[in-house]
Amino acid sequence: MSAPKKKTFKIEPFKHRVEMDPKYAEKTWKLLEHAIHEIYNHNASGLSFEELYRNAYNMVLHKYGDKLYSGLVNTMTWHLKEISKSIEAAQGGLFLDELNRKWRDHNKALEMVRDILMYMDRTYVHNNQKIPVHELGLNLWRDNIIHSSNIQARLLNTLLELIHKERTGDVIDRGLMRSIIKMLMDLGPAVYQEDFEKPFLEVSANFYSVESQEFIECCDCGEYLKKAERRLNEEMERVSHYLDAKSEGKITNVVETEMIANHMHRLVYMENSGLVNMLMDDKYDDLSRMYNLFRRVPSGLSTIRDVMTSHLRETGKQLVTDPERIKDPVEFVQRLLDEKDKYDKIINLAFSNDKAFQNALNSSFEYFINLNARSPEFISLFVDDKLRKGLKGVSEEDIEVVLDKVMMLFRYLQEKDVFEKYYKQHLAKRLLSGKTISDDAERSLIVKLKTECGYQFTSKLEGMFTDMKTSQDTMQGFYACQSVDTSDGPTLAVQVLTTGSWPTQPSATCNLPAEIMGVCEKFRTYYLGTHTGRRLSWQTNMGTADLKATFGKGQKHELNVSTYQMCVLMLFNSADRLTYREIEQSTEIPASDLKRCLQSLACVKGKNVLLKVPMSKDIGEDDAFLFNEKFTCKLYKIKIGTVVAQKETEPEKQETRQRVEEDRKPQIEAAIVRIMKSRRVLDHNNIVAEVTKQLQSRFLPNPAVIKKRIESLIEREFLERDKTDRKLYRYLA
Repeated sequence: MSAPKKKTFKIEPFKHRVEMDPKYAEKTWKLLEHAIHEIYNHNASGLSFEELYRNAYNMVLHKYGDKLYSGLVNTMTWHLKEISKSIEAAQGGLFLDELNRKWRDHNKALEMVRDILMYMDRTYVHNNQKIPVHELGLNLWRDNIIHSSNIQARLLNTLLELIHKERTGDVIDRGLMRSIIKMLMDLGPAVYQEDFEKPFLEVSANFYSVESQEFIECCDCGEYLKKAERRLNEEMERVSHYLDAKSEGKITNVVETEMIANHMHRLVYMENSGLVNMLMDDKYDDLSRMYNLFRRVPSGLSTIRDVMTSHLRETGKQLVTDPERIKDPVEFVQRLLDEKDKYDKIINLAFSNDKAFQNALNSSFEYFINLNARSPEFISLFVDDKLRKGLKGVSEEDIEVVLDKVMMLFRYLQEKDVFEKYYKQHLAKRLLSGKTISDDAERSLIVKLKTECGYQFTSKLEGMFTDMKTSQDTMQGFYACQSVDTSDGPTLAVQVLTTGSWPTQPSATCNLPAEIMGVCEKFRTYYLGTHTGRRLSWQTNMGTADLKATFGKGQKHELNVSTYQMCVLMLFNSADRLTYREIEQSTEIPASDLKRCLQSLACVKGKNVLLKVPMSKDIGEDDAFLFNEKFTCKLYKIKIGTVVAQKETEPEKQETRQRVEEDRKPQIEAAIVRIMKSRRVLDHNNIVAEVTKQLQSRFLPNPAVIKKRIESLIEREFLERDKTDRKLYRYLA
C-alpha cells in the first residue's frame, strides 16, 4: 500500500508593478547612437563608457535588443558610406594611405562599440543567432568600402600596379602594402582570394609568360636559370613581407610553370649551354641551380636524369669501344675512374647526392663497361700496374683509395669470374717475382673481393699467399741442412705452388744449365724426402735469376733476368758467337718465348748485353748473336725485362675464354641441381630465370649454355623430361 501524497506550498514575494516609460527605448537608443557618432568622429574622450554599457544592458534586458542591433547596423552603415566618399576622393598615391588610415580608425571605433555592446554580444546576439559586433563591423566595411563600385576595381589595380613596379625594379612602400593586404585577409579568406589573390596570380602568369619568352630568346641556359631563380626568390620574399603565407605555394607554382616547366626541354637541350655542356664543362653551380629549379616541377628531375643517362652512356660507349683508347689497358681503366669521379662529384655537389641519380650513374656504367669484353682483363691489368713495385710517388694510402675505386668498377662487371681468372694470373706473377708494393695492399684487395663476392671467390687467392709463406719455411729448412754447401756455386730460391690454387701454366720445356740443374736436384731430393706422395715439376717460364757478368775492361754488373734469359746468357760462357738455331737447340725454349727473350737482350737500347747480326728490331731464324764486350752502364744492378705484350694475344685471349667457359659448366650444373632439388618439378623458362639469378653475382650465364647443361644432366640421369610436357623437368632423387 503506497504512502499518501504530501501537499506542497510555494510562497512568492509580492510583485510591485513598475510602469515603463513608453519612450524609454527611443531615448536610450538616442544616447547610444550619439555615442557611436562621437566615437567615429574621434570625440570619445568625453563619453562615460560605464553609463553607455549600462544603457545598452538595460535595453537588452527590457527586450529591446532588436532595436539596439538594427540601430547599430544603420548607424555604422551611414558612417561607412561617409568614409567611402572620403576614400574615393583621395587622389593618386594618397588613395591607399587614406584607405589604410580609415581602416585603422574603423577598427578602433569598432573596439569601443563592442565594449559598449558587450552584453548584447553575449546574450542577444548568441540567442538570436545574429552576427557578433566585431564581425558585423568587418562585414559592413567589406560591403560598403571594399566592394564599393568606385573602390573595388581601383584598389585591385593600385595593388597590382605597385607589385608590377616592384618587379621592374622600383621601390614601393611595403609597410603600406602589408597593412592593406592584412586588411583583406582580416575581412576573410574569400575576400583576400577573390578580390586580390586570384587576379594577382592571373596577372603574374601573364607577366612571367612574356618575360620568360624574352629571356629564353636572349640568354644562354645558365643565365636564364639565374634569372628564374632570382624571380622565384623575389616572389617568396614578397610573400614573406606583405602577402598571405598561403599564397607562397600558389605564386611560386606560377613562376615554376611559366619560367621552368613551359621551357624545360628547350633549356635542357639548349645548344652550347644546355645540360650536356654543363656536364662536360663541370659547371657545378649551373647544374645545382638546374636541379633545384627542375625538382619543383613535375617530371623535372626525370628529364635531367634521362638526358644525363643518355649522354653518359654515349660517352661511355665511345670510351670503351674506341680502338685508339683501348690500346693501353691502364689508361683505359684510368679514364673510366676519372669519368666515375667526375660524375660522383657532380651528383654530390650539384644533385644533392640524389639516390635516383646515383642509380642512373651505376646503371650507365654497368651498361657501357660490359660492352667491351676485355674490361675484366683491363681492370686486372690496372690493379697489377698499381700493385707492382717501383711506382713513384704512390703511397699505400693512395693505393687503398685507388683499390676502393677499382672495386666500384668491379661491381659493374657482369663477368666477375673472368676478372678472377686474369687477377689470379697477374697476382701469381707479382708474388713469384716479388714485385708487389706490399702484402698488406694485396691482402686488402682480397678482403674487398671476399666482402663483395664471398669466400669461394677468394679461397684460391688466399691459398697462393699460404703457399708463399710455406715456401719460405721450406727454403729455410733446405739451407739449414748440413749437406747443402752455399759457399760456392749458385743459390736457389724455390716457391712450391699447390696445383689447384695457382693458375695453370703449360709445362714449357727448357734445358737449365748444368750448374743450376745440380742445385735443383738437391732441392728435389730434400723436398721429396720430407714430403710423401708429392710430385715436383719445374715452371721455368715463371722464374727469375740474378747473374754476375764481367764485360770488357773488367767492368762488372749484376743482371736481373728471367730464367729463359739466364739460360741464353750462360751459353756465352763457353762461346763468343751463337746462331739463333744453336741457341734454340741448346735451350729448347719455345720459339715465341725465345724470340722475345733475345729481343730484350739484344735490341733494347741501354740493355743490349748481346749484339745481333744483322742488327734489326725483329728476331730471325738466321740471325747470329755475340756477347757485347763494350757494354757499359752507370748502374751496377741492371734489370732486363722481357719484351712482352701487356695485353693477351688473340690466341691467348681465346684460350682464357675457353678456360672460363669450362669453369662455368660445373657452376651452372650445380645451380640447376640446387634449384631442382628444392622445387622437384620446374619448367624450362623458370629454370633459366632462377639459374641466372643465382649466378649473376659472378657472371651472366647464356641461356643456350644453360640448356646444354640441362641436357647433360638429363643424360647423366639427374633430371628427366615430363612425358606429356617436353618443357617440364623433374628431379630424380
